[in-house]
Amino acid sequence: MTMTGTGLPIALIGVLMALWLVGAIVAIWIGLSLRNKSRKILVQMSRLRRLLEAAPAFPVVVKGDGRIEAPDRFSRLLGLMTPATTLSDLGGHEDVGLTIDDATALEAKVRETQRTGKSFVLALAIKGSERRLTVVGNIADVAVFPNGAALLWFFDSTDSLRELEKRTQESEEARAAFAALAGLIEAAPLPMWHRRPDMRLHFVNHAYVNAVGANDGLHVVEEGLELLEPENGKSPSDWAAEAAAADVRRERVVSATLNGERRQLRVFDIPLGQSGVAGLAIDVQDLIDARSEVRELSEAQRGLLNMMSAGVAQFDARHGLSFANLPFQSLFTFRDQWLSEKPEFARVLDRMRENGKVPEVRDFPAWRQEREDWFRSSDPTEENWLLPDGTHLRVLAQPIPDGGLLMIFEDRTEQAQLASARDILLRVRTATFDNFFEAIAVFSADGRLSIWNRLFAETWELNDDLLLQHPRLDELLPSLARHLQKPLQISILDELIRTTSSNRERHKSKAVFADGRMFQIATIPLPDGNTLFTMLDMSNNLKIEQALRDRNSALQEADAIKGKFLANMSYEFRTPLTSISGFADLLKAGIAGDLSDQAKEYVDAILQSADRLSEQINTVLDYSQIEAGALPLALEQTDVPKLVAQIVDGKAAMAQAAGVDLQVDLGNGAGEMALDPKRITQAVVQVLDNAIRYNESGGQVLMVARWQGDALELVVSDNGPGMRETDVLRVSSDNAVPKRLDSNGSITQGLGLPLARQIIESHGGTLQLHCAPGEGTTVIMVLPRP
Repeated sequence: MTMTGTGLPIALIGVLMALWLVGAIVAIWIGLSLRNKSRKILVQMSRLRRLLEAAPAFPVVVKGDGRIEAPDRFSRLLGLMTPATTLSDLGGHEDVGLTIDDATALEAKVRETQRTGKSFVLALAIKGSERRLTVVGNIADVAVFPNGAALLWFFDSTDSLRELEKRTQESEEARAAFAALAGLIEAAPLPMWHRRPDMRLHFVNHAYVNAVGANDGLHVVEEGLELLEPENGKSPSDWAAEAAAADVRRERVVSATLNGERRQLRVFDIPLGQSGVAGLAIDVQDLIDARSEVRELSEAQRGLLNMMSAGVAQFDARHGLSFANLPFQSLFTFRDQWLSEKPEFARVLDRMRENGKVPEVRDFPAWRQEREDWFRSSDPTEENWLLPDGTHLRVLAQPIPDGGLLMIFEDRTEQAQLASARDILLRVRTATFDNFFEAIAVFSADGRLSIWNRLFAETWELNDDLLLQHPRLDELLPSLARHLQKPLQISILDELIRTTSSNRERHKSKAVFADGRMFQIATIPLPDGNTLFTMLDMSNNLKIEQALRDRNSALQEADAIKGKFLANMSYEFRTPLTSISGFADLLKAGIAGDLSDQAKEYVDAILQSADRLSEQINTVLDYSQIEAGALPLALEQTDVPKLVAQIVDGKAAMAQAAGVDLQVDLGNGAGEMALDPKRITQAVVQVLDNAIRYNESGGQVLMVARWQGDALELVVSDNGPGMRETDVLRVSSDNAVPKRLDSNGSITQGLGLPLARQIIESHGGTLQLHCAPGEGTTVIMVLPRP
């Protein structure tokens, strides 16, 4: 019994010990487990703290009494020197913290959240900084922060706000640009449109609507009104589809009707990827017309340039010769084949040098480079070229807008020669004026003295200083008046010059100087509007005039004596001449016996000489009568062709003997005229006789009778040796015996032409003589109807 009772407590004790051991083990394991969990919690809390410290947001708890819990770096962010404990500590500072308005707004939002639990988002600014904050407020977890605390998250949104503001600005700018672009497209004068991916019209502008004659763009899109017509079997949408498929902008020129008018359009189809295809049409009709006009103008200009006397060459922007007119080719001796190759400017200068058509220079490459710089010049260049052959060229190089160069070469050789000749003429004029016997001055239209000679200055005793000032007439008159015998008569001189200048009429007058000299004054209007003033000293001429009158009387008496002498001598010559002719006829008739052939030739020569001498005597007698005015005329109606034919027939034998071909032309000489046939025959025979006698063997003489209005012209022309100019003048003067070259070049004398002139003039006509040595002689006798 005892053992049983003792064993139970021991077992219980064992069991208890076992349970305690187990409990201890469990307690130890639980303790170890709790310790591990506590360590993990601490580690996790440490990590959370570090995350919060490194987080871009700052958590701030605002309790119900207004106190706040916030990390220290939040206060540093606001620039506060000490950590903030209440919301009011965040604002109200001078240069740091929140602005008063932002602090007040934040406090109001926090109170509202604490009262209603409503969340909020608020943007805040920091004083003295460009940084911006964004606060997000919510009610705090009641389990953590009871009594209505608010949890605020402060985010540094400076970069985000800047980016947002940038994006907002860009969005506004893009919106404005889009609006402007849309307005521009709508207002554009070019038809523009947009097609959807299915190539149906989606949008058209106002110009498109007007072009197709619609009322609005919506109607055009709904109806699918196409501006362009099908071309080559393709509709406008087909062309757009091809452009979209190739993803390449397509361009073409088509004809279309715009506002009822047929125009040429340059059409563009522009692929826009998934957005479809855009299109626009540019009216190029004016451009085409302008190009046509420019082409026609260019052709006309080139035709005009080819007609210019100056050489013209045009080079393009690449310095190639694009045009050269004919004078340019001729001036520089260029061939068409070479110019058709469009040589460069440098090659043209080289070829000019080879042809000797550029000035001689020491460094030709440098000279050529300077001319190539003309292409880059903005102003035209002008220079003169003196070529080795003495040619003077004026060269003008004009840059043109397309980068090319237009060159004009004007041959001024003749101008240079004329300028030199002009200088010489001016010097000759000055020398001539200074050697005139007249005092000469030229006054311009405004009365100013422009030209004078040395004698003018000496006559009026004017010094060079005054004359070189080219004084006006009213300034010069006081200096002139003091030389006149009557100074007040200077007004006459003034009136002469002014009247001649205004009325363009010449005037004459006289001026008597105080020293007794008398001058003949004349004022003559000049073609250039000036007035020529001349003064001739007539003092000695008056004496000479009287002497000439006395001499003239003596000459008239001598002329009368000469006439009587010629008449008496002619009659005295006629008596022995008649005897010589009579005895020669008897000898020729064989009265003194038969003559040998040589003797007969001598007799014939005597008879011819006697006839010739008889004619000369008759001519002298007639000439004497004409000079005395006593030549009688027996006028009668005479058949002109018959008279001329008789005259020519009478000289046919003489012409044949002289070996001269005598021809007559009566084609326009038919008709009758009142004249003295004997005297006219005498005059024409004298002219024909000279034409035949002084012509060469094989020469020709032509007699022409023609009517010129109411006047009859008798013309005798020959191709003989002619007459000298001085002899022609002698024929046309009174009392002159002409000299004429015979076929051997010797000089003979005769009264034939002067007698013929006197006979023609006695009929009221004229005798004209045209000739020159070696070119023959033409005598024209004009007889007017009485």
